[in-house]
Amino acid sequence: MDTPARAIPRSLFAYSIFYGGMVCIAGVLGNKQVALGPLSALGPVFGVGPLAVEAGIFAFLLLVVVSSAVAELHGGATANKLVLFGFVPLIVSIVLSWIVHLLPASPDMQPANRDAIQLILGATWRIWFGGIVAYGISQTLNVTIFSWLKGREGASLLWLRAGIASMLSQIVDTFLFATIAFFGVFPIGELLIGQMIAKVTLSALLVPPLIYVFVGLGRRLDRRPL
Repeated sequence: MDTPARAIPRSLFAYSIFYGGMVCIAGVLGNKQVALGPLSALGPVFGVGPLAVEAGIFAFLLLVVVSSAVAELHGGATANKLVLFGFVPLIVSIVLSWIVHLLPASPDMQPANRDAIQLILGATWRIWFGGIVAYGISQTLNVTIFSWLKGREGASLLWLRAGIASMLSQIVDTFLFATIAFFGVFPIGELLIGQMIAKVTLSALLVPPLIYVFVGLGRRLDRRPL
């Protein structure tokens, strides 16, 4: 007699797919630095230049929001499994990037496009390794802090729990990535401070409203299982 398949909550199924996509695209977006407009004025206050941030932060903040939403809906253990499974698309995308970088380009390809994609795909091993380490530790830290805060104060203050967890995990993420990828290559002190300020600010502005969107959507999806 066949054992009935266990129903997967709709939100967990949908967010797992979304999470995997954000893991992969974050590295691509990170090749562009974006100016933060009015927020750039915070840089001189802390003794650094106008603030800019690598654009991968937007995908990374979505990873933070999704993992926090999964922790809220399905528990910290499930959210940590999501983070763990996220290593699969991350590592596969890095391997594929390395393979494509080594393969010869078509002679019909525009030189400007060829050189640009080779530059993007040809990141050093320290950058790839830094991304893997920073992802695993910071995302696990985000889930751990979020779940611990929920255990301390209950189901209220969702925006505060998500914001605190995101800000602290982004500080750790920035420190780990910049140190592994660039320490000894050039002075990283100003880079660390600027990136931490920018990421903490974006976390404070974007994560609190987004967590309500994702938790609310998840609850709507879970009204019936797949």
